[in-house]
Amino acid sequence: LREMEEELKYAPAPFRNQMMSKIRAYKRDLSMFQREMRSTDLGLGRGNQGDTKYGIFATENEQSTNLQSQRVLLLQGTDSLNRASESIERSHRIAAETDQIGTDIIEELGEQREQLERTKSRV
Repeated sequence: LREMEEELKYAPAPFRNQMMSKIRAYKRDLSMFQREMRSTDLGLGRGNQGDTKYGIFATENEQSTNLQSQRVLLLQGTDSLNRASESIERSHRIAAETDQIGTDIIEELGEQREQLERTKSRV
């Protein structure tokens, strides 16, 4: 509400007056809700009212934070798993290429051996 009031300082007068009346209404509603919240017994007893650690909203917020951190960890784990899978796939491709190169070299060496043996027999 304070930020809205600050923004209204630079607004045109007719708009500013209209919006200021709305902000006053919002302030009244907010005050009413705050009084209502203070007077509402959440079943916590008098001793724990000032302690935010035990509020129902704090519990929900803590659970939401835990879920959010688990979600982040899951996303990080999934991302790491995807990168590892891609790395393994690249390694498999390189291994297959290396195997093919090795097979080609062995065939070429076999052909060269045959040529050398023919040349030796001629000499």
